[in-house]
Amino acid sequence: MHPSRAHTAPRTHRFLALLWPALALLACLALWGAAVLRSQAEQQRAFDQAVKEADAYAEAYEQYVTRSVAQMDQITMQLKHSWEHAHSPALIEDMRRDGMFTDAAFVNVGVVGRDGSIRSSSRLLGRAADLSGARFFLQHRDSNSTALRIGTPPPELEGAQGAILFTRRLDDADDEFDGVLLMAVDAAYFTSFVSAPTLGPGSLLALVGVDNGLRIEQDGDGAVRTRRAGSLLPANADRWPVARGVQLVDGVKGAGGFADGRARVLGWRRSGAYPLVALVALSHEAALAGAEAYWIDSRNQTLVASIVLLALAAVATILSLRAAARAREQDAVQRAYRTATESGNDGFYMVAPVRDRKGQMVDFRIVDCNERGAFFYSMTREELVGSLVSQVDRGVDARELVANYRQAMTAGFHQEDRRMPDDNRLNIRWGHRRLVRVGDGLAVTLQDISQRKEHEAQLARLANEDSLTGLPNRHWFLNFVPPALAHAKANNQEAALLFIDLDEFKQVNDSHGHAVGDRLLKAAATRLLTQLRPSDRVARFGGDEFIVLLSPFDSEHQVAAVAARIIQAFGKPFTIAEEPHMIGASVGISVFPRDGSDAATLIRHSDIAMYAGKNEGKGQYRFFDPSQSSSLKTRAQLRQRLLEAIEKKQFVLHYQPRVDTRSGRLLSMEALLRWEHPQLGMIRPDEFIPLAEASGLIVPIGAIVIDLACAQLAAWRGHGPQGSGFAVPVSINVSPKQFLRGGVQRELADALLRHGVAPGLLEVEITESAMMGDQEEILAELAAIRALGIKLHVDDFGTGYSSLSQLQRMKMDVLKVDRSFTAELGRSKEGQVFFQAIVSMAHALGMEVVAEGVETREQLQILRALGCNEVQGYLVARPMAAEAIGPLLARRYLLEDALAA
Repeated sequence: MHPSRAHTAPRTHRFLALLWPALALLACLALWGAAVLRSQAEQQRAFDQAVKEADAYAEAYEQYVTRSVAQMDQITMQLKHSWEHAHSPALIEDMRRDGMFTDAAFVNVGVVGRDGSIRSSSRLLGRAADLSGARFFLQHRDSNSTALRIGTPPPELEGAQGAILFTRRLDDADDEFDGVLLMAVDAAYFTSFVSAPTLGPGSLLALVGVDNGLRIEQDGDGAVRTRRAGSLLPANADRWPVARGVQLVDGVKGAGGFADGRARVLGWRRSGAYPLVALVALSHEAALAGAEAYWIDSRNQTLVASIVLLALAAVATILSLRAAARAREQDAVQRAYRTATESGNDGFYMVAPVRDRKGQMVDFRIVDCNERGAFFYSMTREELVGSLVSQVDRGVDARELVANYRQAMTAGFHQEDRRMPDDNRLNIRWGHRRLVRVGDGLAVTLQDISQRKEHEAQLARLANEDSLTGLPNRHWFLNFVPPALAHAKANNQEAALLFIDLDEFKQVNDSHGHAVGDRLLKAAATRLLTQLRPSDRVARFGGDEFIVLLSPFDSEHQVAAVAARIIQAFGKPFTIAEEPHMIGASVGISVFPRDGSDAATLIRHSDIAMYAGKNEGKGQYRFFDPSQSSSLKTRAQLRQRLLEAIEKKQFVLHYQPRVDTRSGRLLSMEALLRWEHPQLGMIRPDEFIPLAEASGLIVPIGAIVIDLACAQLAAWRGHGPQGSGFAVPVSINVSPKQFLRGGVQRELADALLRHGVAPGLLEVEITESAMMGDQEEILAELAAIRALGIKLHVDDFGTGYSSLSQLQRMKMDVLKVDRSFTAELGRSKEGQVFFQAIVSMAHALGMEVVAEGVETREQLQILRALGCNEVQGYLVARPMAAEAIGPLLARRYLLEDALAA
């Protein structure tokens, strides 16, 4: 051996002995740096996911709270209106009998008088309680606002602790303070949005008031608290600089943190309609649990890798000194490396490109993998190593995957989330693949993210699915329609939008409760789906409204057939809790592109068409016609004006006398309703009464008529000698809806008592159609009215369907013959014979007869000969204002000229 080589060899080995440990230390630093960065990235990802979830839950919870409070707002407004017009201590009891406030969530519903005493209540009726010092009472008394107030029950309100208090000011006829309407609702009703296990351990669900001290929270154990004492929320939970947001609240007790000292990701959303803030707090510790586990695994792997590197350095050093042991030490290193990779949850692969003769990469071969990676493909490591990527991932996914591998070889790095093919042999549904070029190959990491993707899909379903019926909701439908219309336009096709409204659903919901109503909506959604093709799209648009998109279709005749089929299907009863319920369906149809080129226009036009059909009679379908829009707009304006007229009491009564047929003596008068609009002037009844009947506004209008008539009778009575009065009876008309609703007797009694009018001065006119309901209920209501001393008239006799036996059972006092029969007198012999038959029948039943619409002296002479008791019409007098009645009352005899002739 050459001497220089003899000296060079020891120096070379000593240099290598120092080099390998130095390289190992640098590699360890790099590994630990990468592990720390990956762990921080995973923590950030987990935190970002928790922020998204907290924001999504807060948004959904705010919408739930706003809808729930809006329901309470509507209920209290309805109850306020009913109380201010009735002032009946039995009002709430009657409403409970009608199906309202029966839910256990309504802890207490009551009316507090202006002196602070309880005048009506669902819980405290008959108990002495003074609420005049309560905060809510003072606020309403000192403010003329009728807006809904939200707060917590005062100690004086016994048994209402643990509830949310909704209050609204009551006004008397002069808009002066008349008390407070209160409704205490169980706080748990507003925290039942989502169960505690769904949010996870350590979570909080809370609702706080912005300016009313309200604070409700539900912790991870499901416990609900309504007071600040024992609250876990930060002290400033009701003060937010912005309307919505998400932030991490550190676990620093007493310094703006949670009372239990735990850190949470807090998402809040302020209601746009009410002074409330919805909060969802997710445990920061639970959110980062996965990231912490990832860090532990990564740390362990890095630790093992560091040990391996140091071992390699030691081996290299030893090999530098002991060349003979190099192979044995390298084998040990490989075994240690295999142990490190097999301990992870991710799949690891080493792939090498397969090139054609031109050097182009046409495929990739798996040259190594761990057992976890082989398990994802339901194979062993020995089976998977050596396989081609195109063989393992078949079809379109394989071509895309090979293309991504080629891109990673070019760029050096690539990562993606991929939905794995629907293949029974795969043990993974979603995977996160990370490709890193290493020399002339790729290091591939495959992570199973199926659970995370499933969670994201669940959140998407919450945002796009109606929780009650399982149908897509309005949000989903509004996002779906634009691309569907674009597709129809691109293919030169038409699309039809069907807007479906359930008839009489509100009546079932009000009379049987929300539980039955919810079950009915679910059954309706199921029945609707059975009438459609699989390609048709249906969504619950809100309340009892559904919307369907038909695309494509052959002709409008096909669309009409679908609408008719839906209406026919909904004509059959629904059986809920072994009880049949009849509802119907009204359908409005708009066609793309004829009736609109965008979703909003088509929905609006189909809605207009639906209401146009409903106004003509429920249970129909209508295609959109531009003329419907103006008609509905006019109708809507008139209804709004009617509401203002009721609120501002713009109604007046005119009076038309009725006189004795023979003597002409004034016997009574009929009160006729007129609407005195401040801008439009006097509006005739035939212009607004049909709308009032259809919309249900005739009920409050009827109550106004009763009050006006009694007030006028009291005024006339006070103008007689020494206050003795010279009034005659006045008859008022009671609509069928008002009569069939019940309670007319109570309204009449209250008005007579309030104005101090004798019952004999008030008479009630009822049309034949009002007597077509439940005979027993009608007989009971008529008997109660008659017991007050009020006479009962059958109005417009001959235009309805009443029979002789029905009139006999009803025991009416007066029969008013419709003007159409009076007009035939003197024209035909048959008209006179028919009128004679009516008079004879009425007298046989002990009823007096009044002829309406008498306009000529000839008609008067015939009626005298036929024995008609009273006449009413233009021959006697036209309807006139109350101020003009005084001279007639003093004059008493009104037919001198006609009788003299």
